[in-house]
Amino acid sequence: MTDLTPRLTRLGDQLERAARRELRPRARRRRRIVLAAVAALVVVPGAAVAGYELISEDEVARSLPAGTLALAGTEPDCTIVRESVEYRCVLARPPAPEVEDWKGTVEPTVDATKHVNGGCRSLTSEGTEWQCYIGEEAVRQQIIGPDFLGEYAPGPGVG
Repeated sequence: MTDLTPRLTRLGDQLERAARRELRPRARRRRRIVLAAVAALVVVPGAAVAGYELISEDEVARSLPAGTLALAGTEPDCTIVRESVEYRCVLARPPAPEVEDWKGTVEPTVDATKHVNGGCRSLTSEGTEWQCYIGEEAVRQQIIGPDFLGEYAPGPGVG
């Protein structure tokens, strides 16, 4: 054994301890990042689903004229077909006479935050009965496009 052996051993031990200290915070940080990512995967979709679950018949009724100016003042009354997904709405008054035959016409719905939350399809030529869908179901029903869902809509659409 030489004079260098104990010195090299101490130096090696010091390097090993320093490396452990340096690596430990990264592992904790990485673990925190992974935990935050997992939490986001659970919370964000849950919040989206919870938001749609809170949609009442009255909110759907308000969202129909909020999406289309021709439906302003029609006083929709909506009932649940499939909770938070599908609603049947009957208007107290027919829509503005902008369209000669409303049957099959599709219109977006806009929530209280002024964002497109779904859409409706007229079931009658007079435009007094509508089938409305919230969220992705409106996209599946080909009432609105996927890029339009969630878009900001500061006022009812015209035309």
